[in-house]
Amino acid sequence: MTTAPETETEPEPDALRRERTFSWDDPVAIARAGAGMSGAEFFAAIGAGTIPPPPVMRALDFDGVSFGEGRAAFRLTPQEFHYNPLGTVHGGVFATMLDSACGCAVHTMLPAGVFYTSLDLSVKFLRPVTVETGPITAEGAVVHLGRRTALAEARITDAAGKVYVTATSSCLLLRPEHPGSPHS
Repeated sequence: MTTAPETETEPEPDALRRERTFSWDDPVAIARAGAGMSGAEFFAAIGAGTIPPPPVMRALDFDGVSFGEGRAAFRLTPQEFHYNPLGTVHGGVFATMLDSACGCAVHTMLPAGVFYTSLDLSVKFLRPVTVETGPITAEGAVVHLGRRTALAEARITDAAGKVYVTATSSCLLLRPEHPGSPHS
């Protein structure tokens, strides 16, 4: 039995380390800036750069691509810092993008003073994504908008339209209470 000669040395720990730095704007100021706007106005202001994007977009390095009535899309170019221990993009990155696409699609349809929160998110992972996949897009659309709840669906695709992940989300709509109403 023979063994290969040990010609390779272990790399220094710092040679394997990568670093990433990012900055973000005050999330309370972002929320305050959008408080008196409809969802459509809020996303138009983000698109115009008059309101900065929320910190989560900077943290995960994804961009808002388009916002229209009942629709929202986000794009991400996979990077190593998105990876899980298996060497593919972590499912939580997909869940965040899909939650954003569903929730923001609902938000585009809300008048000023009406807000939402996600009640649930059901995600189906169909295939892995790596750096080699290239840019991916999460597109969300409203399926139903009621008085108290909304339902949206979203999918993540690559540039060729191949589907990688799908999701559905229910959102609770938070409407201002009026004095004298049965619920005040």
